[in-house]
Amino acid sequence: MDPDRRHPGHGTDRDGTATAHRRVPVQAPVSGRPRGRARTVTVVASCLVLLAAAVVLGARAVGREPTVTLLGNWTGRDEANLRRAVIEPFERVYHVHVDYQGSSAESQVLGADVEAGTPPDVVVLTGPGELADYAGQKQLQPLDGLIPREDFGTSWATPLADGHVYWFPLKADLKSIVWYPAGTGEGQRRAARDDPAQWCVGMGSGATSGWPGTDWIEDILLQQQGPRVYQSWTSGKLSWRSPEVRRAWTTWGRLMGAGTSEKLLRRTLKTGYAEASAPVTATPRGCTLEHQASFIRTQSTAWKQADGRYDPSAALIPGATAKDSWEVSGDLVALLHATPQAKRLIRYLSSPAAQRAWADAESAFSVDTRARPAATGPTWHRTLATTLLSPAATHCFDASDAMPPTVRDAFAEAVIDYLAHPARLTSLLTTLDTLRSAPGRTWLPSVCDQVP
Repeated sequence: MDPDRRHPGHGTDRDGTATAHRRVPVQAPVSGRPRGRARTVTVVASCLVLLAAAVVLGARAVGREPTVTLLGNWTGRDEANLRRAVIEPFERVYHVHVDYQGSSAESQVLGADVEAGTPPDVVVLTGPGELADYAGQKQLQPLDGLIPREDFGTSWATPLADGHVYWFPLKADLKSIVWYPAGTGEGQRRAARDDPAQWCVGMGSGATSGWPGTDWIEDILLQQQGPRVYQSWTSGKLSWRSPEVRRAWTTWGRLMGAGTSEKLLRRTLKTGYAEASAPVTATPRGCTLEHQASFIRTQSTAWKQADGRYDPSAALIPGATAKDSWEVSGDLVALLHATPQAKRLIRYLSSPAAQRAWADAESAFSVDTRARPAATGPTWHRTLATTLLSPAATHCFDASDAMPPTVRDAFAEAVIDYLAHPARLTSLLTTLDTLRSAPGRTWLPSVCDQVP
């Protein structure tokens, strides 16, 4: 899951706090200037400001400036980047006002809006499983004819059972990677892998705590068993109690030292995912390796200071046999109201210009084949971008994000319980299997862009 992330998704200043209206300070009269005249100028200026505002509001009211509502998870610095790089250019070119709402609790906000009958026109979510639920409720509009489907792989723009595509990625991340400080040799990395204390791990993420653990288990299953088994499990066909899935859990438990150290457990459970890498720059170094998505390299001060490099996770996961298989995640755009201005925004967000602009603003990645990044920048960024776009690689979407929301949430809770009480694994997997087989769940037919 992304923080975004989540899961995490994904980043800094995601507190959802609304920006207050700024007051324009009134300058005190300069010595020698008639006070009455200063008041007159101030009053006239205020009237002009109010008149301009009235004209803008009036123009919108009579339809001269149509509005499209957009709900996303970006706040703070991320929201500022979105407005500058994506929203403002769209508004200037198309003369459509974007009423953007950013919230770290966007799933809850969207659910409440849908229930109240006032959903936004366009939404950006990290979970295709959640979007599939809304599509099943007839809340989403098909994107046929609005986006170039051929420019996004099937793991990114997944056709549902009805043959329609209902979302596409604005931003993508690679998850099958392990970060380490520059100068850490291969032998040192191997030794660190087998020492649970050398893993930088934080399960904390507010209401979505536990998703870093789901990322781990998903990736271990993918690397040990390959895309075919991974897709069978992610689509609800493979039992959680199967030997393949159980092996992924126990492999992760050994790497984390589950149930062996109270001190290590407290550190893991009390640390937020965004702070997990902080010990990398401590003296002496507190941890060496972090299994985390590509977004963490630009958002973590510690990895910037340590000049973070990465290994494919397959190089460090015990028993990995898959070839060139990668877990991925993304921020997915969906349409709820097919108004002319909303459809125009959808076309714009799926264009190479918007995809490239947002990727540049966030030092992030687009998987639109027409929006390839420039052959500049740090090596780690260029190689990750190449992997995300490689037609030879297999890209499988984050499993928990692709699962029905009730299963996703129970999975995140189970990984926390397992770290503290590994002996409960059978009970936890049985509970997850019960949820898997419950009627009324919407499972995605495919999460990998190619399955050998």
